[in-house]
Amino acid sequence: MLTCAILDDYQGVGPTMADWSGLLDRVKLRDLDATFEIRDALVDAIQDCEIVVLMRERTPFPADLFARLPRLKLLVTSGMRNAAIDLAAARAHGVTVCGTASHPEPPVELTWALILGLARHLVPEVQALRSGGPWQSSVGRDLAGRRLGLLGLGKTGARVARIGQAFGMRVSAWSQNLTADRAAAEGVALAPSLEALLEDSDVVSIHLVLGDRTRGLVDAAALSRMRPDAYLINTSRAAIVDEAALIAALRENRIAGAGLDVFETEPLPPDSLWRRLPNVLATPHLGYVTERNYRTYFPEIVEDISAYLDGAPIRVLA
Repeated sequence: MLTCAILDDYQGVGPTMADWSGLLDRVKLRDLDATFEIRDALVDAIQDCEIVVLMRERTPFPADLFARLPRLKLLVTSGMRNAAIDLAAARAHGVTVCGTASHPEPPVELTWALILGLARHLVPEVQALRSGGPWQSSVGRDLAGRRLGLLGLGKTGARVARIGQAFGMRVSAWSQNLTADRAAAEGVALAPSLEALLEDSDVVSIHLVLGDRTRGLVDAAALSRMRPDAYLINTSRAAIVDEAALIAALRENRIAGAGLDVFETEPLPPDSLWRRLPNVLATPHLGYVTERNYRTYFPEIVEDISAYLDGAPIRVLA
């Protein structure tokens, strides 16, 4: 019988979000809810596994990890894109990599939770109410009539734009490949440059794919273009923003605040500044963590494993 490990199942729901019964005569399931910060510990936990399931990019799979797992034959990731997997190394080691579908709406909804939470100071107001503190201690920020600037106008960015328009916001967008026609099709103004978008926006929200051109795109120089009363929202990828530069901007109150769902180190260390900065509204990478997505991921993971065992892999990435 083969052994299959589900990595980083923080909520421990992998075995219950799908019907695994059709596989249990061929596969022994091992559900792991902890992140392995030490590579040796990860190898020890899964070195006997022929199949490993990844939850998005929680655990990196670089070339050296494949080399230490000679029994591994199948790697399944939630979603059809996982930048944390070295696909070339997978091919070189004879490991098949498969993916699943993923819904774009959950990160859109979380983006707006962060925007609204910052604009209306929800966390400090709720904390004050629960602790018996001041009754109303802040004045909320209106969104209607404000400028929403989007870095990226793909599937996620376009949905964020439509909600901004529903709130009565003026919406602009910019990316390296964005055209005026594509922006106009969404009723969005095309910003002439990244700098112009940052200077003109009350809320800047990032919806770009991480790559060579976007890594570190929002650096100290870019942040210096933002207004002192503007918010930065990132539910995309942490490495698009220079974290040290953003921390400096927030500590010095050069921007009003940030809503963040992604971090270069996850889970965050207990002493991380992201846990303590008063003008940061941070969530633990919840963008895609919804029941609908999980009830898509895990049944399709079961399908991927079954198809592989039957000799006809599906949704193959490598």
